[in-house]
Amino acid sequence: MSTSDKAPFDIDKALEQIEKAVAPYPKAALFDLYEQGFTSLFEQLIACIISIRTFDEVTIPTAEKLFSLARTPEAMQQLSPEQIGAALHGATFAEAKSYQIKAIATEIVERHGGELKADFETLTAFKGVGPKCANLALGIAAGQAHIGVDIHVHRVTNRWGYIEAPTPEKTMKALEKKLPEKYWITINRLLVPFGKHICTGRLPHCSTCPVEKMCRQVGVTRHR
Repeated sequence: MSTSDKAPFDIDKALEQIEKAVAPYPKAALFDLYEQGFTSLFEQLIACIISIRTFDEVTIPTAEKLFSLARTPEAMQQLSPEQIGAALHGATFAEAKSYQIKAIATEIVERHGGELKADFETLTAFKGVGPKCANLALGIAAGQAHIGVDIHVHRVTNRWGYIEAPTPEKTMKALEKKLPEKYWITINRLLVPFGKHICTGRLPHCSTCPVEKMCRQVGVTRHR
């Protein structure tokens, strides 16, 4: 089907169909951990740090192992970087992340009285915490309307032709202008498994994609 024959892109219909399509697949790591009970803003922020450049299949058990040792800033501060690093074994940049997590826990205790404020500026003031982790943690743990843009959200929404943005940061800004706010948290929850298993980076499964009739397939030269 040529792009001229495509139906107008209906985000409501697309996300409704994607919800059904991704049901058989594992949930995105942070949402999985939330459903397990790791619901605090601190836990979600730390889990997101662990997830950076790390597959969900590694992120989830790694976060579980670390949280078996400490689940609060006070408890995490009591651990040494070596203890944190041992729990993070297998995650990408485990040693660097161990020092980062220790520093964040210490700062929360010493500068914020042990309470992590649900505030974008507070979270991004921590060294190494960018908009993606801040938005995901605030969206999942605090229920605030923020869009967490990872590589899957960036690739898929641009491939649809829903937006046109060259980087994840610019994709976030474009989605904030166009995406209905009711989907700001949902978009990451759905498009992570969708991007991993259906709208893949290489050879996407266009022949069985539930939104193929609306998708402009921007940049797709070969598919399954």
